[in-house]
Amino acid sequence: MKVPICWLVVALLSLSAAGQKPSNGTAARVEHARVQDVVFRSASLGRVMHYRLLFPARYAAGGNFPVLYLLHGLYGDYKNWDTLTRLERYAKSLRLIVVMPDADNSWYTNSATAPADRFEDYIVKDLVAEIDGKLRTIRDRRGRAIAGLSMGGYAAIKFGLKYPRMFAFAGSLSGALNAAQNLDTLRPEFSAKLLQVFANPGSATRTQNDVFTLITLPHNVPYPYFYLACGTADFFLQTNRDFAGQLSSRKLPYEYHETPGEHSWEYWDRELPALLGSMERTLGEQGGNSPLHAPATKP
Repeated sequence: MKVPICWLVVALLSLSAAGQKPSNGTAARVEHARVQDVVFRSASLGRVMHYRLLFPARYAAGGNFPVLYLLHGLYGDYKNWDTLTRLERYAKSLRLIVVMPDADNSWYTNSATAPADRFEDYIVKDLVAEIDGKLRTIRDRRGRAIAGLSMGGYAAIKFGLKYPRMFAFAGSLSGALNAAQNLDTLRPEFSAKLLQVFANPGSATRTQNDVFTLITLPHNVPYPYFYLACGTADFFLQTNRDFAGQLSSRKLPYEYHETPGEHSWEYWDRELPALLGSMERTLGEQGGNSPLHAPATKP
């Protein structure tokens, strides 16, 4: 059930995530942004979940709009992208609905050991249906993108590989692309949750959610355009390089960027405009029923 909430001007929050702390330079909010927090019941999870919406300025004027599903990282929540980056400013001129769902520390995966935690189904079945059912969206892959950071970056790439009929663009910043592979060994501090989600090495859940395995499987539908970026001081740099190599060897459409930076909100905020720009170009090329970039407003 959707809870009606008035348009809000979102204040900058101090929320931080372990290992994902914002820099002191996070910018001031854009005035009069159209933001709404919503709750709905997920059939897959059997409980109420939260998401935050960022509407384009011209939404009230009518028409159907592309949607970007923007996924948070480990230890984060659905407010992070809006409160710890200048997302509102960067998206201000785009004819784009941004959906920021809550997903706990689930790795956006149907858990191998907790049958009730069906977080993949929650995103691709429940949330997409919720948004398409209640908002004026372009209801096919031409108008649908998914992206995220760290845990969310891994999930965006995974969903792009698993559900190419759903998304035209899949973007990752500092993606934890080895999540289902060997991340629990490389980063023991994450191992408890990783083992809960993916089970032990060799499990079917690992194989079914390993992006390095998924990319080798036959597919009849063109994959989305993949966008990868990672900081040169990030501990996920090598796995991003390795996956970019896989995309290249299979001649799939993608771009990969390495720029100075760590696993931090300072880096993600700085790289977000480039990701949005690539997404804008990609969705524009898909032939949606309206341009993604809003025309300039006359004075």
